[in-house]
Amino acid sequence: MTEIQERLFALQDVGYRDFTAPLVPNVARESIIGVRTPALRKLAAELMHEGKAESFLEELPHRFFEENGLHAAILCREKDFDQCLQRVENFLPFVDNWATCDGLSPACFRKNRAALLASIPDWLSSGETYSVRFGVGMLMSHFLDEDFHPAYLDRVAELRSEEYYINMMIAWYFATALAKQYEAAIPYIEDRRLARWTHNKSIQKALESFRVPEDRKAYLRTLRWKKEK
Repeated sequence: MTEIQERLFALQDVGYRDFTAPLVPNVARESIIGVRTPALRKLAAELMHEGKAESFLEELPHRFFEENGLHAAILCREKDFDQCLQRVENFLPFVDNWATCDGLSPACFRKNRAALLASIPDWLSSGETYSVRFGVGMLMSHFLDEDFHPAYLDRVAELRSEEYYINMMIAWYFATALAKQYEAAIPYIEDRRLARWTHNKSIQKALESFRVPEDRKAYLRTLRWKKEK
């Protein structure tokens, strides 16, 4: 066992392992150690301070779920955009679950949105479940506020997949768009431009949001797409 694996096992919380396993059903239970996210982030900072992070980032694929989480946590702290982007590209083919995917949100991306935007189409068209999910997540995190453009809604609405974790992210994206860019997003629901399941899930998540006013929620309830008899 490597030094970093030993350090992860030293942070093990068996109860948390048992809690985590059902949340990531496509991850082998025996690969889950059971380390809480704050502890992973602290270890990431320690490894960077000790100069051990770079060699760890090159050790792909990882054996344990928490090694992937640690990898993501290190990338989240990376300050150099170009280096971070390349390391994200190297890591994405090995991301195999939604938790690791959604935990990968480098802080340096926020200050380099124009350069980030250039990479998103490749992720969306990759055909790889978690690369697509990551691309939609980046549009949701960085391009629904001051850098928003309606064309981004088109790009997400065009996605079609049988993958649950892609469709859930599309729904999450449109629910957030309904909260932040309602006038631009509502026609996609009114015109049924999403797949039926994703359409209804977007409405459900918007109804659960505190950021969507009650009058808009009432209207969204009328737009549910029922199965044809």
